[in-house]
Amino acid sequence: MTTEAVHYISGNWVESADREWTDVVNPATGETVGRSMRGTPGDVDRAVLAARQALPAWSAVPMADRIDVVERLAEGIAAARSRLADALVLEVGVPVSFGRAAQVGVALGDLAALVAAARDHVERTAVSNSLVVSVPVGVVAAITPWNFPLHQIVLKVGAALLAGCTVVLKPSEVSPLNAAILAEIINDLRLPAGVVNVVFGDGTGVGEPLSAHTDVDLVSFTGSRMVGERIMANAARNITKVSLELGGKSAAIILDDAPIEESAAQVLGSCFANTGQTCAALTRVLVPRELAPAWEEAALVAAAHWVPGDPAQESTVMGPAASALQADRIRGHVRAAIADGARLVVGGPASPDDLVGDAWVQPTIFADVTPQMRIFREEVFGPVLAISVYDTAEEAIALANDSDYGLAGGVWSANPQRALDVALRIQTGTIGINGAGLDVGAPFGGVKQSGIGRECGVHGFEEFLETKSIMGATALLGPTRP
Repeated sequence: MTTEAVHYISGNWVESADREWTDVVNPATGETVGRSMRGTPGDVDRAVLAARQALPAWSAVPMADRIDVVERLAEGIAAARSRLADALVLEVGVPVSFGRAAQVGVALGDLAALVAAARDHVERTAVSNSLVVSVPVGVVAAITPWNFPLHQIVLKVGAALLAGCTVVLKPSEVSPLNAAILAEIINDLRLPAGVVNVVFGDGTGVGEPLSAHTDVDLVSFTGSRMVGERIMANAARNITKVSLELGGKSAAIILDDAPIEESAAQVLGSCFANTGQTCAALTRVLVPRELAPAWEEAALVAAAHWVPGDPAQESTVMGPAASALQADRIRGHVRAAIADGARLVVGGPASPDDLVGDAWVQPTIFADVTPQMRIFREEVFGPVLAISVYDTAEEAIALANDSDYGLAGGVWSANPQRALDVALRIQTGTIGINGAGLDVGAPFGGVKQSGIGRECGVHGFEEFLETKSIMGATALLGPTRP
């Protein structure tokens, strides 16, 4: 198991000049399980320079060859599936079975969808009286989170490589070990030096100088709304393009003809999976007033499945929060909901009785939640569900849209057309009907304060391209595919 994360710059393993480290802590036990290099602005400068120098040659590599590289990257990830899942167990408390199937499995699906998008991409086309050409955006700063770390890394790195961009990756300091394994896989690809660089560290030492760097052409960030605002401000100094996938407070609308037990189980699955640390989790549920008692009872039954336990065990479905700090934040939201008058159905702010450590939280459900309560509006990023009631479908739509966020959502109905009609009126970047989940071939991202831009599939690939119009060149169009 890789337990040290060292910078990877210009094809070499590099330590920071001051050789300072950050410990990696297993949230399930509190034990130190590794360490990562604490990067500096100087490390960022070296990595960005390497990426800039590698860009001309890499952007000229034919698409077919770039596709081959990303397919070999996927093969390397597949071969290291168990190793990557074990690292995620240690650094963020992901249940090992979920790590293999969802954390690593989704990353592989991401790359397959991006490769398909690249194969179908038309690089040159005639528009009006001009030749329109897609070109790489340039040097990409990829700043990724700790909750689905591998998924977010490959979405950015995979799309950038396919588009002909070079990359400086800053993984979360909370979850660096899986990124260190990925860097080893990338090193084995024998790419030209500087095409992919990895700088470990925190926001102050690495994230800030990277997002403000004058030689970065795109900052692709996934994380909190607060940090996204800071990154956008940094990038604005240079008018640098940004792609931001931020937070959410996504609503599930249960229409009056929806199946109660099935919808309850599916909503809880969205809210509680990954210990609720999912940006697109359905954390608000809007239920018809007359169905509320039955739906609440069904949710209570479904909640019995979500028992926190040792993430190293195959049968475990919920691990700890990613850190003691994150668990404390979750408990703070739970206490605030109680203080605001929400009715506690199950769970609460106390840690589970049979588990030792500071990172454990209980899966929690609140009822009688109103729009005036903080739990209705604030992103918890933990396994906490808020149930609100409504009287008409129009009211449900208004409640769903009554949010600063607009990342995801869900609608349940026995009539799929009725569900679609409601889904079309919800202000989100993505929404599922009757339990449909993430589709990595479709664009993913948010509106309002949930972000700018899209990830996954064709739209995610195209975030890493710019268009150039060449007037008077339509007669020279020639072949339209690479």
